[in-house]
Amino acid sequence: MRSILAALMLCSGPLAVSAQESLTVQPVKQDPPPSLSPEIRRALDGRAYRIQDEQGGDFARIWLRRATPGSERPAGPRGAIQFPFFADGELLGVLEFAKEGHDYRDQPIAKGVYTMRYGLQPVNGDHLGVSTYRDYILLLPAAKDRSLAIPARKQLEERSAEAAGTSHPAAFLLLMAPPGAKPDPATHHDSEKQTWGVILPLRVQVKGQAEPLVYPIQLIVVGAAAA
Repeated sequence: MRSILAALMLCSGPLAVSAQESLTVQPVKQDPPPSLSPEIRRALDGRAYRIQDEQGGDFARIWLRRATPGSERPAGPRGAIQFPFFADGELLGVLEFAKEGHDYRDQPIAKGVYTMRYGLQPVNGDHLGVSTYRDYILLLPAAKDRSLAIPARKQLEERSAEAAGTSHPAAFLLLMAPPGAKPDPATHHDSEKQTWGVILPLRVQVKGQAEPLVYPIQLIVVGAAAA
């Protein structure tokens, strides 16, 4: 994927929200953005997770799917993959930046609405040793991502690159929630890596299970890979 994560590890710079600045997250009753396609809007929960900076200003909002398809029950990492039950390219939700954000490569991402697709770092010479795990989220402009169907890999990469306005997809680090974390919305600050993550309760629908399983994930929304 155009050496995405190899490039991530080489870049750092100014952020829309300082890594030293605190973030908070709380659930709010709010319908998904009307600009989304009807198919995607119907798949989302009618609750948003509102992320605010320390001045109380809006930074972003996230809507998760009512139920995200999973191939098996979550049971921890499998090798270098933390979420082996997700298909590469699966829609996890929608993110709306209230102001300019930055991805994990520190590429500026304009204010606006984006779909969130699960992605796996390719296994090739460009990516060996870049990171411990291969999981991340790609943002795609919502205007260009209108279906729940998983896009072809080339299309996924090209449309995500449009979100950043560069030749590199807009990639955000996706991690398991810290040990002991509850499946409730919360923020997590890594003072060593200078990152802020939001812990969110993703609902995973496993075939054969009557109800979705609530599984906490952590999306890094502030902070870039070390130079």
